[in-house]
Amino acid sequence: MKRFLAIYTGNADARQRSGWDALDPATRGEREQAGMTAWGAWMERNQRRIVEAGGPLGRTKRVTAAGIEDFRNQMTGYVVVEAESHEEAARLFENHPHFAIFPGEGVEIMECLPIPTA
Repeated sequence: MKRFLAIYTGNADARQRSGWDALDPATRGEREQAGMTAWGAWMERNQRRIVEAGGPLGRTKRVTAAGIEDFRNQMTGYVVVEAESHEEAARLFENHPHFAIFPGEGVEIMECLPIPTA
């Protein structure tokens, strides 16, 4: 089986489109609970495919030749899964709670390739 890194993404536009921030606290709390329940069900349903459960991601520091700086990207979380193909890995995330319930923007899935040898 191949391994794939799935990055959960989010941005202000997705939050705005979803109306998440306009929800009253009780409704948002209900959606958060429903989202966590659905996410747990997704994890359980795909447990044989999950290599690393991952989790949320915090603030970013970026290091370049110029030094270290605070940096903003769209990555909000990650998980590592196994699948026979890239397409099969992507299908695991169709209608995922990250964007079906929560105001997430999407999930980006990329194959973890072996380190090339000489």
